[in-house]
Amino acid sequence: MSVSRRSLLAAGAVAFSGALGALFAGGSPASARAARAGGGYGPLLPDPRGLLDLPAGFGYRVLSRAGDPLRSGEGAVPSNCDGMAAFDAGGGRVRLVRNHENRATAALRVPAVPGLTYDPGALGGCTALDLAGDGRVTGERVALAGTAVNCAGGRTPWNTWLSCEETEDRAGTSGYDRDHGYVFEVDPARPRRTGAVPLTAMGRFAHEAVAVDPYRGVVYETEDAFVRPFGLFYRFLPHRPLGGAGSLRAGGALEALRVPGLADLAAVDEPGAEFPVEWVPVPDPSAAGTPVRHQDFGRGGITHAQKLEGCYWGGHGVHFVSSYARTGEGASADHHGQVWFYDPRRARLRLDVLFGPAADVRLPGESPDNICLAPDGGLMVCEDGGGAQYVFGVTAGGEVYPVARNAQDIGAPGAPEWGEFAGVTFSPDGRTMYVNAYTPGTTFAVTGPWRR
Repeated sequence: MSVSRRSLLAAGAVAFSGALGALFAGGSPASARAARAGGGYGPLLPDPRGLLDLPAGFGYRVLSRAGDPLRSGEGAVPSNCDGMAAFDAGGGRVRLVRNHENRATAALRVPAVPGLTYDPGALGGCTALDLAGDGRVTGERVALAGTAVNCAGGRTPWNTWLSCEETEDRAGTSGYDRDHGYVFEVDPARPRRTGAVPLTAMGRFAHEAVAVDPYRGVVYETEDAFVRPFGLFYRFLPHRPLGGAGSLRAGGALEALRVPGLADLAAVDEPGAEFPVEWVPVPDPSAAGTPVRHQDFGRGGITHAQKLEGCYWGGHGVHFVSSYARTGEGASADHHGQVWFYDPRRARLRLDVLFGPAADVRLPGESPDNICLAPDGGLMVCEDGGGAQYVFGVTAGGEVYPVARNAQDIGAPGAPEWGEFAGVTFSPDGRTMYVNAYTPGTTFAVTGPWRR
């Protein structure tokens, strides 16, 4: 690594770039150092209930657990709670929309509700929770059903949710009646307004997350592919930018990022390195005959990256994450996480943070995934790796601190294991953090002295 994490933190030239690096250093050593340094909110305390370890002064409420009855009476709360967003429902009320990354083998499907079901043979989708001003759950219902492997997504400037299918399975496979690999728009307040309509022009591939440019309406998309050829970073140019709910159905143009002369983003190992980029039209967004990342992008090819996951808009650009790269799986270099920033005004791509075996063996990083902005202007990030699983925070000044640890042991006797965190998000007033434990599916509301 050409510069230290601390020097990256001190640089601060780009909002959150150094903070991201410190945060993704995650794991028990980072937690211990943060606690010793007095950063954040202090050390995590064991939860007597064995669910969620938090700092002193913080508490949680379990909003929903997989297998419990949905308040709508539509069936059980589905399994595999993943991406999530919180919306202002007025009068201090909050509405959550939550993905369920269900494959064909899922234990608890999203109930197939008429008018909200794309493919009755698919088990994934979204649920929506209504919360009163005091945090009580007043409603819980299906918002999208009959979709598959709904991993992450992103919110729109017009307060809907874009739910992403992380699969390329076709009709006739995995029990599906229809093709999958699409983005679906979900109105958490009125789900039937958006229905279960695939946004086909946005491409059919293993979607992970999206971020919408609130100024121009461009939608950026990541593709989570861990085998070669790896995934691409896309932009979708809507025919009706910023047109509100349903506007993305009008179609648009899908393009993929090309860094001239760079076939694999994993090859870049200098934080701060910048590159001019080109946007190349996707030959066949529907992937009717060939998956998009396999298609011929003409002279100059296209730029790939392994495990493109988190994607979010911050400031005047879009940040996106490559969770890891492994030469043993075909990548051009090894790393445990990259954070990239694309500046659309300058059409430049910059590597903000690099992690890898040579960076610091004490802090190897562990598969950064979902991210959101914190009330203090820093970040929260969900871990998705091995061992203990944390939500980590970082201040705008670069202090790393543990926020939560999943205390639910899902391993065998003598072999503890903890499920990943997903879907971290904050209430509109910044007073409550919502986060999912993927397994066992649990949605938490965490309150405490959050810094504003």
